[in-house]
Amino acid sequence: MLVHPQFDPVAIHLGPLAIRWYGLMYLLAFAFVLLLGRWRIRHQPWTGWNEKMLDDVLFYGVLGVVLGGRLGYVFFYKPGDYLADPLAILRVWEGGMSFHGGLLGVAAAMLIFARRHGLSWLAVTDFIAPLVPLGLGAGRIGNFINGELWGRPTDVPWAMIFPQVDGTPRHPSQLYEFALEGLVLFLILWWLARKPQPKGTLSAAFLIGYGTVRFLVEFTREPDRFLGTLALGLSMGQWLSLPMIIAGVLLLVWARRP
Repeated sequence: MLVHPQFDPVAIHLGPLAIRWYGLMYLLAFAFVLLLGRWRIRHQPWTGWNEKMLDDVLFYGVLGVVLGGRLGYVFFYKPGDYLADPLAILRVWEGGMSFHGGLLGVAAAMLIFARRHGLSWLAVTDFIAPLVPLGLGAGRIGNFINGELWGRPTDVPWAMIFPQVDGTPRHPSQLYEFALEGLVLFLILWWLARKPQPKGTLSAAFLIGYGTVRFLVEFTREPDRFLGTLALGLSMGQWLSLPMIIAGVLLLVWARRP
């Protein structure tokens, strides 16, 4: 039986300063955006991007991820708690980030960036979409190192015990998400991006791909204990993923219209 290694969540101890693995995974995610974005600029000139635009959009993206991720967690998962103690919203070191909130935050940031640069919103999101999955995968590795967001009980051969939870074998759902949200989705989007696509195609593929993967993996992931499952036995993550899939399908139909 596999047992979670119980990593120290702090990667580097510098006296009173602690650099955490999860923070390093965020930095790695942003580094992926820069490196892959520069590769696209050099090898895919039809995108019309340059490195100055990439640097600018990364700045907007960082703000969107942090603000959207935090506010999304507040409103989607614990609105009552934060309404009772609004200052707790600022205590980000206590944890609490939402991917779906981060997605909305990035979408809003990309809209502002597009308007300031005279670009269409979809042209911006199409350029960014293939750069994102590896960063998502890095975040899931951070979840695994922290021993958080563990899976539901199971008897599969690769089940893992998370001692900080209990002695029950569980799905290592963080690793499923790393493989599917990170590696598989990256390969699909990178393959699509190898040649020019109708505007909106890459954005639609990201929405459909991530939404579908997240919806399916949530069946193996333990629901948040303070929420449990919601209507139809689905988790909050699944309910938030369904609009992504629907929006992606509609966008793909629009992008591929005659």
